This record gives sequence, C-alpha cells and structure tokens, in this order.
Amino acid sequence: MAIADIPRLSLAHAPTPIERMDRLGEQVGTRHLYIKRDDCTGLGLGGNKTRKLEYLMADARNQGATVVLTVGGLQSNHARQTAAAAARLGLQCELVLEPVAGTPESLYDHSGNVLLDHLFGAAVTRAQAGEDLDALLQQRAQAHRDAGEVPYVVPVGGSNEIGSLGYVRCMEEIAQWQYDADVEFDRIVLATGSAGTQAGLLVGARLYDVNAEILGFCVSRSTEDQHTLVLDLTQRLHQSLDRSPLDYRDRVVTDGGYVGPGYGVATDGMRQAVRVVAEQEGILLDPVYTGKAMNGLIDYYRLGKISPDERVLFLHTGGAPALFAYESVLVG
Repeated sequence: MAIADIPRLSLAHAPTPIERMDRLGEQVGTRHLYIKRDDCTGLGLGGNKTRKLEYLMADARNQGATVVLTVGGLQSNHARQTAAAAARLGLQCELVLEPVAGTPESLYDHSGNVLLDHLFGAAVTRAQAGEDLDALLQQRAQAHRDAGEVPYVVPVGGSNEIGSLGYVRCMEEIAQWQYDADVEFDRIVLATGSAGTQAGLLVGARLYDVNAEILGFCVSRSTEDQHTLVLDLTQRLHQSLDRSPLDYRDRVVTDGGYVGPGYGVATDGMRQAVRVVAEQEGILLDPVYTGKAMNGLIDYYRLGKISPDERVLFLHTGGAPALFAYESVLVG
C-alpha cells in the first residue's frame, strides 16, 4: 500500500524548518550541526505527536469515534496534543494520566501540559501510582460504550503502525530538503521513548533512500530494551505497508546512557543541555525528551563519537510546555 493512499488529516504545519545551529556547533567544534523543528508543528503548541495524530485521528473518524482516549504521564506531551486534536475535530477526549516518581512536586501537578489539557477541554482521570494503566484505559473506554459513545483508544505516544506513518512522511520531508540543499546527513539524532518516531524514520529512510544512521537516545529504557521495542515496531510498520520482510536489526541504534534515574527525572546533563541550547540558539528543549537527547549528542561530540566533519540533524520533537512544570529543578 502506498503511504499516499492511507487516510490522513491535515493537523500539522509541515514541512517544518531545518536550520543550522551555528553557535551551538561552534561550541562542540562543528560547522555541520542542524535541527529539524518539529516543535513547530503548530497544533496545541506543537510537537512530534501531531504527525502521528494526523493518521490516528483519520482512523478514529473513519471508525465513527465520538470520544478519544489515551494514556501517559501527568506531563505527557502526547496527551496534550491528543486533547488539542480532539478539540480541533469536535471530539470528546479523556486522558488517563499517571504520576511519575522522582519528578518535582507542586507545579508538576497543575502547570505545563496539565494546564493545557484542561484548556483543551479534556476530561482527566488520574491513575494511582502502580495502577494498571492499560486496564484502567479499557475500563474507561467501556464506560463510554455503556453511555452510548464510540470510543477510540490511542496507544501511549501514538506509537503503533498507524501513528508511526507520521514519521515515514517526515522522512520524505528530510529527503526533499537534502535534495534541495545539496546536503546529505550522516546521522539523524532524536529522543526515543514509545518508539514510533524512530520506527517511522527507519522505514522512511528505506523508502526514500536516506542513508543516515538514525540514533535514538533513550528516555525511559536501557539500550537493549529500547532496541527491542524499536525493532519490533519497525518490522511491523514495514510489513503493514505491504512490503516484503526486511531485517532492520543492524539499522536500529539506541543509547540508554543518558536516561539518568528514570523517565522524567531531571539530570545535570539535561539541565546543562537545555540551558546551553536556549542561550546559544534561542531554542527551548524540554526536560524529559529533547534535553536528554541533546545531552547525549553534545557528549558524543566531546568524546569523539561524532566527528566534526559529520553532518548531523537533531530532530526537535517538542515538549517545551513541560519546562514550566520543572521550574524548581531548572532554575537556581
């Protein structure tokens, strides 16, 4: 099946810009560092999930959904963008959100994405620590069925074979930019969590003949566990496009060395990365995903794991609204 034939709604401002980061590049010793601004996708303050939601919401609409449900951490960027997409389309939205151990108190509970979820009109169900989120999500979906609604459940991070198509399409943008600019990237670097963004890029790279290594810095898992997760989704996505089996094992590259104590828990490296990119480029990263990925990228330059001659593209997946929830660990 051609990706152009798969139903998609237009929710994102795309193509998003690709810019060279001259001042940050000077600090790490390269003239070849670029950033793709998927924080500028537009919907609900933007982010990578909007690309996934273009396909997921088209599927929801085709199934006659009247209410959309999804799950995530309390400061989930995915939940915020899902709520915004539902508002845009006139659908009800319920978010099942869980507390994240080790995160700052007070502002974390009601600022940042939590505030925006409410502004978009989403109903929020707060899970208890350790509660089975999938079971709770299914319970809430059944409650909507019992009330005569048609629920559509979006997986965590929007990461399944449908949502990941958004990043197959993103890779087409990257391929077109490379052609127009006569620049070929050696590496594409991103934060990898629920795996859909990296999986989509990997399949898109095969589809659009992009030869760059796609390096995912983990935000919640070990190198090995994330590799397994990304590989599984990549293979399923590839086959969902009616393509012959293909082994992506050697193409999936992950590094779990910058997670720190856990998902959403601040690290010194993340703080430094967020601050230096803000000060040098006027770009806001986030404390959960891009801050940790940028920490890894800067460290790779420092350690010589990336040479100054390599052309590197950093994918900014958004998330800056969460900065307000992390004030206590970012300032002072």
